Amino acid sequence: MKAAWKNIVLAEAPKDDLIYIEGNWYFPPDSVKQEYLRKSPTPYTCPWKGVCQYFDVGKGNDWSKDNAWSYPNPKEGSIEVVKKDFAGYVAFWQDVSIGD
Repeated sequence: MKAAWKNIVLAEAPKDDLIYIEGNWYFPPDSVKQEYLRKSPTPYTCPWKGVCQYFDVGKGNDWSKDNAWSYPNPKEGSIEVVKKDFAGYVAFWQDVSIGD
């Protein structure tokens, strides 16, 4: 599967390597092109997954705010709920399309 923004592939991995959580596909960290992400200061803590790190998605002077996120250190017990360690996996939304 691929995550793309304005015809730029941000992440690509076999579907079996992704994790589906609450309607979002999470890509393995090594499948994400970090040069298209920059850390956002937007704060968020999920009640069951823990502290979230948002990222702006873009290139040069063109960025879409908070269009990706990750849980670097998931909350205790959340990995058991998901049935897989999703630490560092990255999900995308809004301006990013997900497909085969």
